[in-house]
Amino acid sequence: MSDVTIEKPVLEPTGALTVETVLSVRHWNEHLFSFRISRPASFRFRSGEFVMIGLQGDNGKPLLRAYSVASPAWDEELEFLSIKVQDGPLTSKLQLIQPGDQIYLGRKPTGTLVTDALLPGKRLFMLSTGTGLAPFLSLARDPDVYDFYEEVVVVHSVRRVSDLAFHDELTGKLAEDPLVSEQAANQFHYVPTVTREPFRNNVRIDKLVESGALFEGIAGDKKFNPETDRIMMCGSMEMIKQFAAYFEGEGFTEGSNAAPGAFVIERAFVG
Repeated sequence: MSDVTIEKPVLEPTGALTVETVLSVRHWNEHLFSFRISRPASFRFRSGEFVMIGLQGDNGKPLLRAYSVASPAWDEELEFLSIKVQDGPLTSKLQLIQPGDQIYLGRKPTGTLVTDALLPGKRLFMLSTGTGLAPFLSLARDPDVYDFYEEVVVVHSVRRVSDLAFHDELTGKLAEDPLVSEQAANQFHYVPTVTREPFRNNVRIDKLVESGALFEGIAGDKKFNPETDRIMMCGSMEMIKQFAAYFEGEGFTEGSNAAPGAFVIERAFVG
């Protein structure tokens, strides 16, 4: 029997979409993967923004979803972090991509998880669950962030240890990063927590805040201060709604690109 080669469709660019090439794929576990694609010279974005990406659907038309860019604005490639949903219209196909495959990329990134949407402050806390880490991977590698804030903190809550994508890079304070390694060594903090397996932190983010464990080793108050702290949130609806209510109760105002505030969420993902 001869091997059967499945011909993959040749994608065509549109007015809203370019066609890019998959450069590498990294499977973290059975339901989490990241991948890097080519970046067109004309593509400009602010660290923390999202963009539409996708593949050809069964009807021959582009099947697209919004994904935060996980690579910083200066990177020559674009990286994304995705879950694998076996019956998901897009992710069921996306999880099978290999280097050399084609993928659609939207031409217009946007979003509110950007420093422009926040007032000046001393500490930046980025609270994430699951793949909500993606925009903060971008921001944590942006030199401007370290000029804007004295302390840069990424909090990542997941169910299992293997869900801690990019754990080693973040634990190492981005030491291999060509642009921020020196600043990150002094200013960057990574607070991972795992809720369903043994780990040094094994409670949800709200419990880390209540106990003060979230602030260990970080200069400044052992609680959130609306005068000096700035917050970004991305991840589960439950976490975002809980903390949005909490921060508003503590005197934080929600920011946007038009009116910067003390905390921001990605409205496009939350609804």
